[in-house]
Amino acid sequence: MKSIVGVACAAQAITNGHDVSIFFAAAGTRLLDPEYINQLNLEMGPDSKAVTEMMEKIIANATLYCSWASVKATLGHSEGDDALIVSDEAIKWSGPPGVIELSSASEIQLVY
Repeated sequence: MKSIVGVACAAQAITNGHDVSIFFAAAGTRLLDPEYINQLNLEMGPDSKAVTEMMEKIIANATLYCSWASVKATLGHSEGDDALIVSDEAIKWSGPPGVIELSSASEIQLVY
């Protein structure tokens, strides 16, 4: 459930007009896995699509960052597999240097 809170906060920040950037790393890369999103939807209710709808808002409006090493280690996918809920081209791929750059340039950080 903790990850749903992070997704909901990011989606709300977008709704409120904020510029949102998200770095998916380690277990957080599961939020890019369609099967995991379906599991989270079920936690919200049997017919819920709430998490899918929030992730669609995030994908359409936020700047997304991710680590391929985390995707490989957590989900077993490689670049070009087209296995994520967002295309590879829509993500800025990085590792720790990108996390540091992103966090030092932002005014507010929320970590979930």
